[in-house]
Amino acid sequence: GVLQSLGIEERDFLAKTDATIKYGIRHRDWRRLGHSYDGPIDDAYALADRIPDAGSWIDTFCVAAGRSVADPHVFSALMAGNKAPVARIQGRDVPISQFHHAYHFDQAKVGQFLRSKACDIKTIDAVVQTADRDPETGHIKSLCLDTGERVDADFFIDCTGFRRALIAGIMGEPWVSYADTLPVNRAMPFWIDLDPTQDIPTYTHAWAQSSGWMWQIPTTERIGCGYVYSDAHLTPDQAQAEIERLLGHPIEPRNDIKINSGRVANVWSGNVLALGLASSFLEPLEATSIHGTIVSLLLFMKRHLKTLGRETPLDKARYNDAIAGQVDDFRDFINLHYVSERDDSAFWRDVADGFIHQNTRARLDLWATRLPKSSDFANDLDGLPHVEELLHYPVLDGLGLLNRDAAKSEMAANPKLRQFARDTVDHLTKQAKHAASQARSHKEWLASL
Repeated sequence: GVLQSLGIEERDFLAKTDATIKYGIRHRDWRRLGHSYDGPIDDAYALADRIPDAGSWIDTFCVAAGRSVADPHVFSALMAGNKAPVARIQGRDVPISQFHHAYHFDQAKVGQFLRSKACDIKTIDAVVQTADRDPETGHIKSLCLDTGERVDADFFIDCTGFRRALIAGIMGEPWVSYADTLPVNRAMPFWIDLDPTQDIPTYTHAWAQSSGWMWQIPTTERIGCGYVYSDAHLTPDQAQAEIERLLGHPIEPRNDIKINSGRVANVWSGNVLALGLASSFLEPLEATSIHGTIVSLLLFMKRHLKTLGRETPLDKARYNDAIAGQVDDFRDFINLHYVSERDDSAFWRDVADGFIHQNTRARLDLWATRLPKSSDFANDLDGLPHVEELLHYPVLDGLGLLNRDAAKSEMAANPKLRQFARDTVDHLTKQAKHAASQARSHKEWLASL
């Protein structure tokens, strides 16, 4: 995991950032009102025998049998019981599974925590006003700050968030908008109290509403929430009133955020690399921002760190294409979530009529005839994690978009595989439930740290 690679103890991180465990996402009311499904982030195939050329045989069996593809995942069982990732055995905590979980946290406290861990890094608290650029190459030679200081460097990383001070403000990289594909463009964040009588959830709650969806992200101190909606369908006052009716109590919006989904055309321009919100922004439905930032940085280090300054235009173009493809794939994955049976509001009717991307439609046409397989998903990230079939199956299954007859046919073509898959799914599901039964309470474990 990332913390481990940075030499950070998980207990220290959890205690100082109000963090909680995240095993996946619970999607509520997306397919239709009253329906929910879970998207666990572990890999059931890692616990099963490898079968060459069998494709996604565990998922295919589940679809054919009419079972949820989430059933054989240990993270599903841990989500269902809001359990910690450890069991208490002979007076000590023992990991319950081999998989790396994710986290919910207070982002301000994470920033402070990581800053406290930064070694040999000088921090300058100032605002960039202008830059001196090389007249021949266009590269930035130095940044001029509002303090009167100048910062000289050979290479700059733009982490200025929505300002995009370097990549757009100085390098002039244009914005590629996703507004025609992702229908929400406004966010209303707020906090609600934890219920002291309940355990702390181990999942992000993504709850579809009349004109968008609400996130609920638990920390140890409170639940961070936000209504992400379309302002073509709701005013901010109407959005607040809808959430207050839903929750049954008043809320205090912390901000009114306008969302401009998309990415910069090239994240590496001249001697500037844009990371995080400076490079792209998507609605926070699948935690793509943090994941994408980490993968972008790892890919850059893997390909270019040792040869930085000697790269060719082709090297930069290949990297830019890979990161653009990553974000475009995130867009398509999020867009898939909006393929819904819902038609109970103008928003959902408009989404069905005009917002489903051609890539989404093409894939769904393909998957109407057979089950998804790994070759359907390009990975130009040198094998680093990406949104491939592992993450797609729970969403497709949860939305009812997989063809059960096709799955039955694929299983019927190989009776030995079908029997092996049945035995494997039964075993993994039983094993997952047993692990969850042994695990500590999430809330109680966090309090013990």
